[in-house]
Amino acid sequence: MSTGWFYLAAMIGMYGVANLLQSMAAAKTTAHHTLDPALLVRLARHRTYLVGLLCQMLGFILAFLARRDLPLFLVQASMAAGLGVTAILGVLVLKWRLPPAEISLLVLLCLGIAALVISAQPHPSRDIGVTGEIALVVTLGLVAVLGLLAAKLHGAPGSVALGALAGMSFGAAAVASRPLANAHSVDAFITDPLLYILIAHSLVAQLLLGLAMQRGSTTAAVAAMDAACAIPPAIIGLMFLGDKVRPGLGWLAAVGFVATLASVIGMTFFAEPQHHHAIGRHRRPDQFVGTRRAPE
Repeated sequence: MSTGWFYLAAMIGMYGVANLLQSMAAAKTTAHHTLDPALLVRLARHRTYLVGLLCQMLGFILAFLARRDLPLFLVQASMAAGLGVTAILGVLVLKWRLPPAEISLLVLLCLGIAALVISAQPHPSRDIGVTGEIALVVTLGLVAVLGLLAAKLHGAPGSVALGALAGMSFGAAAVASRPLANAHSVDAFITDPLLYILIAHSLVAQLLLGLAMQRGSTTAAVAAMDAACAIPPAIIGLMFLGDKVRPGLGWLAAVGFVATLASVIGMTFFAEPQHHHAIGRHRRPDQFVGTRRAPE
């Protein structure tokens, strides 16, 4: 049995906790309306954000290890299951109230992930080649430019747009990590350009996600991110990286992927805001409307 399954399960839990803690810190930080790296410094002043960032880093490492054997369509879609963990913890810890539509979508998400787990077949990755590396660098520049424009959006549209761009960059990092995870030595790992492409995409995505969480619903921001980082890597993995589906279960993989994607996209429409910011106004952390101040 592949160890990738263990890494996959642990990854889901880590990402769920990370989303919740980073959302709590973002709700207590003065809102930004530009793509300003200083936001990460402001967020880092909160212990909750630092713990959430640590959980996200652990989730990232676990996802990296899972991608060594498991196909991208499974690992990327399973990252969305962390959203379910976030929602459950939000209800238990922060007293979030989830609408019936969001609860139904979370159930659909779980069913979709289950179908993907059943249909996925572990298999090592192929090399991405120089052309693939260039494409990932171009994608990084495109995401950065679009991020500068999306950072000017307020409310739910800004949350969804920035979350989607964060997902694109996280997805590009995932594509880079799939062949990188098969490096046979430390020297090969450190000297591989994919490592630095992965780091650059991850930093840009982290900044975009921090901005997205300030602008409306946490679940909407994360759902948009998960949707955007699921489709391109899944297609690239199946077409170019040697990802495989168990014989005769292609239909189940397709149904599971569509169900997972439909659930996370649906959450961008039905999820209700857990916190709000008045863009450009400076408030003390306990003055934000619509949220109870959580202890750090």
